[in-house]
Amino acid sequence: MSVSAAPNIYGIIAYPVTPFSSDGIDTERLTALVERLVSSGVHGIAPLGSTGELAYLEEAEFDTVVDTTIAAVNGRVPVVVGVSDVTTARTIRRAQYAQQAGADAVMVLPVSYWKLTDREIAQHYRSIGQSIGIPMMAYNNPATSGVDMSPELLVTMFGEIDNLTMVKESTGDLNRMRRIAELSEGQLPFYNGSNPLVLDALKVGASGWCTAAPNLRPKPCIDLYEAVRAGDLEKAQIHYDDLKPLLQFIVAGGLPTTVKAGLDLLGVPVGEPRRPLLPLDEQGRGELKDLLRAA
Repeated sequence: MSVSAAPNIYGIIAYPVTPFSSDGIDTERLTALVERLVSSGVHGIAPLGSTGELAYLEEAEFDTVVDTTIAAVNGRVPVVVGVSDVTTARTIRRAQYAQQAGADAVMVLPVSYWKLTDREIAQHYRSIGQSIGIPMMAYNNPATSGVDMSPELLVTMFGEIDNLTMVKESTGDLNRMRRIAELSEGQLPFYNGSNPLVLDALKVGASGWCTAAPNLRPKPCIDLYEAVRAGDLEKAQIHYDDLKPLLQFIVAGGLPTTVKAGLDLLGVPVGEPRRPLLPLDEQGRGELKDLLRAA
């Protein structure tokens, strides 16, 4: 299948939560949340990552989130849809649906019950890539997927799979990002997925920051990125120091749980996370309220 030109994906790529209603997806609240993020000035929207609780959705719910998000964005910024599943077949179905709905790219996290070999990982991505005509972002996050992709494997796949054009690196290991840049001779764009690492990642050349933080504090996220891009590292450090306590809190408490609680505290209710996840407890809500009030 021929591959469309890679979209210009950079900067702050925001991950919306998925609001639930009693009978599935609350499309009205999802539309409002996406509008809030796009209007804040983020550079991209990435539904159905870990923050969007993709692992807990039925297929019809996945389709609803994709359709609702793409309609709400309405072409204003790129949309990168998370399509990961434990099977190659269902990942392909989701990737094809995302493409048909108008996604600019898909993000694929290799997830498996069994430990995958590099050969199996590469074939997984190759099969998905051959089934669609839009770019793929390879997502490395062994803490959630149980699968760790080395920089060597990622760069090899970049050279062999036409539409694997980007990497989201979430291990929190800056050396991996440097290695990706070195091995690909700067040709493979990488994106930071580790919130506490963002400043250092941008300094070493990350093309963007994939993050749930803009749900709660979009402006300092954008200001941090813009400061690094302008070479004003002193200002970037100020923005990072301002954001750091919140970034550490939402990561430690689980992104869907903490971000949904934070939105509720900000007067933007989006409901509770889906079981087995539980809402943030009262102590946690108090700490988060203090962090948001201090900001």
